[in-house]
Amino acid sequence: MFTGLIQGVGIVGEIRRTDHGQQLSIRSEPLVAELEVGDSIAVDGVCLTVVSKSMDTFFADVSTESLSRTTLGTKGPGDRINLEPALRLGDRLGGHLVTGHVDGLGRVVERRREGNGTVFTIAAGADLMSLIVEKGSITIDGISLTVNQVGKEFFGVMVIPHTLKNTTLCDRRPGHQVNLETDLLGKYVARLLENRADRDQGGIDLETLARNGFL
Repeated sequence: MFTGLIQGVGIVGEIRRTDHGQQLSIRSEPLVAELEVGDSIAVDGVCLTVVSKSMDTFFADVSTESLSRTTLGTKGPGDRINLEPALRLGDRLGGHLVTGHVDGLGRVVERRREGNGTVFTIAAGADLMSLIVEKGSITIDGISLTVNQVGKEFFGVMVIPHTLKNTTLCDRRPGHQVNLETDLLGKYVARLLENRADRDQGGIDLETLARNGFL
């Protein structure tokens, strides 16, 4: 599990093809010292396992499934990526619960300054949009953010200067794809209601939510 609070930005090095996908080498000297072989680490929001390490670099295998469903398949040497080691039992939960299992891709459609913050508008498919709610949590490239606007095919987030400066969001422009993980609790609620609705042969509406204790 992760929190969505980025601990560092790494640099992609050599990329090797393997029988089951690729192996990435990622340089991040401060974080590598804390990592052990077998540790989980979120790389742009994707949960990977450290398979080996050197003084300033760790290596992680990426499956063909992850390459096809996330932006990791588009990365090349020199690209910057967000890093977060796995949450330890007893650590402070400053963001929200993040699994590192990316639900799908979004696309930046607008970036604008608003006060001292930066607003990103992200387009996403209907399957993801149904799980995104205003004032709820969303993970973008591994970063825990709060949704401040929701439309039919897009949502918006406000990014404070500290987050913009210390993550790869400073590199993102309209047209760029990003990894999205919707709120874990929201997915379980949606699945529970879907199962109950199937049994009742009805849809999900305010009455259904109230009857099941969600309102």
